[in-house]
Amino acid sequence: MNQSKNNLKKFYAIFFLAALSLAGGLSYYASSSPDGLEKVAEDEGFLESAKDSALSNSPLADYGLAGLDNERLSVGIAGVVGVVVTAIIALALFTLVKKRN
Repeated sequence: MNQSKNNLKKFYAIFFLAALSLAGGLSYYASSSPDGLEKVAEDEGFLESAKDSALSNSPLADYGLAGLDNERLSVGIAGVVGVVVTAIIALALFTLVKKRN
């Protein structure tokens, strides 16, 4: 039983490192095309009338780190931060569920 827990922890660690590598290293090469909602707004002609979100000036808005001129580094750091925050939230939720059971 202990061996399977160790294997599971190793799997999670490898998965986390792979996610960090992909988010930090390859996110810069992601499509620069607009997402689906933005594409529809553009096609239907109401993109210009859209209002900015309340979070549009946040540090990680628009898939980058505000104030950092190096776009490749900005997008990479934003990707890594996203993975870390998601992992922390997931870990907290899994811990809560485990305690309830």
